[in-house]
Amino acid sequence: MVRADEEPSGLSRASGRPGAGDGTAGSLRQSRLLSALHARAHGLGFDALNITTPDAIPQAGADLAAWLARGYQADMDWMADTADRRADPRTLWPEVRSIILLGMNYGPDCDPLEYLEKRDRATISVYARNRDYHDVIKGRLKELAGFLVARAGGDVKVFVDTAPVMEKPLAEAAGLGWQGKHTVLVSREFGSWLFLGAIFTTAELPADAPESDHCGSCRRCLDICPTNAFPAPYQLDARRCISYLTIEHKGHIDRDLRPGIGNRIFGCDDCLAVCPWNKFAEVGREAKLRQRADLSALPLAELAGLDDAAFRARFAGTPIKRTGRDRFLRNVLIAIGNSGMPALADVARARLGDESPLVRAMAIWALSRLLPHEDFIALSARHISEEADADVICEWQAGREEKTL
Repeated sequence: MVRADEEPSGLSRASGRPGAGDGTAGSLRQSRLLSALHARAHGLGFDALNITTPDAIPQAGADLAAWLARGYQADMDWMADTADRRADPRTLWPEVRSIILLGMNYGPDCDPLEYLEKRDRATISVYARNRDYHDVIKGRLKELAGFLVARAGGDVKVFVDTAPVMEKPLAEAAGLGWQGKHTVLVSREFGSWLFLGAIFTTAELPADAPESDHCGSCRRCLDICPTNAFPAPYQLDARRCISYLTIEHKGHIDRDLRPGIGNRIFGCDDCLAVCPWNKFAEVGREAKLRQRADLSALPLAELAGLDDAAFRARFAGTPIKRTGRDRFLRNVLIAIGNSGMPALADVARARLGDESPLVRAMAIWALSRLLPHEDFIALSARHISEEADADVICEWQAGREEKTL
């Protein structure tokens, strides 16, 4: 794979087999097309572009089936429902002949783990500290796809985490990087910090060579996980993953997993941040993906007081908004319970009357960890008889019993 800094466009250049129009003239046209495509992609903010074929991931179906059979998808039922289309891009679109994989660097300008010890503050995953990357990337993918059609003809479809496309295996096959032991794509140029997008096209384009695995014997990403979400290298159990639990999971979070969440209220960067390949990473150049100052180290006490309107206004345009206020406050109250700061007990107490059972339940859990046992018992006696939700009642009862063990 040609390094990005060897390219005038700033992207790694596709190379390999000749496509349609063999011969000197055809090769020259192909070369000019690819150079123009790379230049246009760089101008649109993409930092990497490589090409693969739709038959490049023959093992993906069996790997996905084994992962689903273990239940590692948790309650993401759509993963199983779309398994056939994920396994083979031609099932999703039979006419596809080439797949262009693009990466946009979102490397942070600070240590993603620096706020984990500030227990009265919230930690938000790097990718969510500004505009939703789907909104940023999709329009640019469409523009690049239109540029390709104008130059090469054919039909195109664009995808950015919104369809049953296995972007990471395809990106590995295209040579953008490799799936590390934490299952995230790792790039020699950009470390763990690449957003991926794909353009499916009916045009025949030359494919790049796949990237090989460079993890070696390193286990940093596996060993740092606070909730032990990796049962083995290259396997992720979403049922234990903080990113899944705080973003995708809609219900109550298992009591045994809550302490490991710490003050992470939306996503988790631990396994990404410790990857040694990040030493080559650079700060992302896309301004819309850089960290907003008002999303850094937010006070938990302030976040716990948000109503629905305030939540929507505060996080408009960011990925955080899609969790909804109730799940967000569930996460915030778990962080408060993990803070070890009795001064935050009044913040949790104020949420005991919240309309959402998710919020009330986690307020109870937080209080069970922050209040002296006798105070929690007295509080539960005043509230449990007024509660109608079975899960919330269980939180009161569990809090009383845990203190006596």
